[in-house]
Amino acid sequence: MQTLHAKTFHVVFGASGPVGTAVVQELVQRGLPVRAIQRSGRSNFATDQVEIMPADVLDAEQTLHAVQGATHVYLSVGLPYRTVQWQREWPVVMGNVISACAQVGAKLIFLDNIYMYGPAPLANPFTEEHLQEPTSKKGAVRKQITDMLLQAHQAERVQAVIGRSADFYGPSVNSILYISFLQNILKGKSPQTIVKLDVLHTFAHTSDNGRALVELALDEATYGQVWHLPVSRPVTSVEVNELFNRELGTTFKLSRIPPLMLSLLGLFIPPLKEIKEMLYQFESPYIMSDVKFRKHFPEFQVTRFEDGITEMVQFFKGEK
Repeated sequence: MQTLHAKTFHVVFGASGPVGTAVVQELVQRGLPVRAIQRSGRSNFATDQVEIMPADVLDAEQTLHAVQGATHVYLSVGLPYRTVQWQREWPVVMGNVISACAQVGAKLIFLDNIYMYGPAPLANPFTEEHLQEPTSKKGAVRKQITDMLLQAHQAERVQAVIGRSADFYGPSVNSILYISFLQNILKGKSPQTIVKLDVLHTFAHTSDNGRALVELALDEATYGQVWHLPVSRPVTSVEVNELFNRELGTTFKLSRIPPLMLSLLGLFIPPLKEIKEMLYQFESPYIMSDVKFRKHFPEFQVTRFEDGITEMVQFFKGEK
C-alpha cells in the first residue's frame, strides 16, 4: 500500500466531537500538522501543534476559508438528532465541504454511519456491499449525502474515502451504553434500555475510529471506496450490563422499557420519538463486518470491548 505522509496538512471538521477529537489526537501522535475546526475558538488540545479555527460548516464561505492549505479534510461533524434538521442541513454540509475540497485540491475523508443499509433485518453479518434500501428517514438522508460524495469522486471533483462506523462507545461519549447503563448505575439505580436484551450488536470505540480514519486518509489505495471501521466483538445488552456490574462491583439487574411505554413517552420526550425509527437495529442481530478493513490493515489493533468498558467507567466516575 502506498502511504502519503510528506508535506501533508490536515483539517478536521467536528474536532470537538468524540471521533474528531480522536482524529486530531492521532494526527498529533504522528507528528502531522492539523487545524481543528470547531464552532468556538476554545482549544480542547494541550499542544501548539494544533491550530484552532472556529467555523460553521453550514456556511460555504467559512468552510472554504477553513480548508485553505489543506491536503486532507476530515468531515466528522454531528448534527442534532432530529430528522427535519438532518434533511435540511446534511446536504448543505456535504455540498459545502465537497465544493471547498474541490477548490483547494484536498482529499476528503468522511465519517459515516450505517443507517443507509436496508431493508431490515440486515444480513448477518453485513458488509459494505449490503443493499441500501433504508427503513428510516434518517437512513434516507445518509444515503443521499454519501451518494453525493461518491458521485463527486467518480466525477473527479474530489478524491474521497468513506469510513462507516457502528454505534460509538468510549470515554466522554454519551452513547447508548452510557445513557442506558452506566449513567443509572453510577447514580445507584438499575439500568434500563429501550432495546431487546438478548440481541447481538457491534460497537465502535471512538479512539479506534480516529486511528482508522487517519489510516484510510494516508493510504492512496483506499480512495473511491467505502470501508467499515473496526468494531468490537458482538455483545448483548445483558452482557454489557454484566461487564459494568463486574467493573463497579455492583449487582444491578437490567430491564427493558416496554415498546408501548416508549411510544407514550415519545409524545412528551422528543429524543425518544427520534430514536424510535432506529430500533430495528436492535430487533435482530446487527453485526457489522470489518473484514475488509482488517485485511487491508492487518497490524491495526482494535480495542478489546472489556477494556473499552473499563475506560468508560474510569472516565465517568472521574466526572462525578
